[in-house]
Amino acid sequence: MAKNALLEIKRNLEAHVGQKISLRANGGRRKTIERTGVLEETYPSVFIVKLDQEQQTFKRVSYSYADILTESVEVTICEEQAKDAD
Repeated sequence: MAKNALLEIKRNLEAHVGQKISLRANGGRRKTIERTGVLEETYPSVFIVKLDQEQQTFKRVSYSYADILTESVEVTICEEQAKDAD
């Protein structure tokens, strides 16, 4: 069951490679980290997000699909690009 769920998450993210996304990650000790960037690439176990330069000191972050499954990370696809394409 979990393996199918991980594959479904991976497929959903692959459809949005190159699009702007918003991340909410559990930073521990009741701390939530919010970041925005572009979904750069997906790999078999992780996905890479290139962060917006002006907001972060890091250029890229990676998370596993299990992070989404366990709700440690919440990914939201930004609608700005979808509206611009219409």
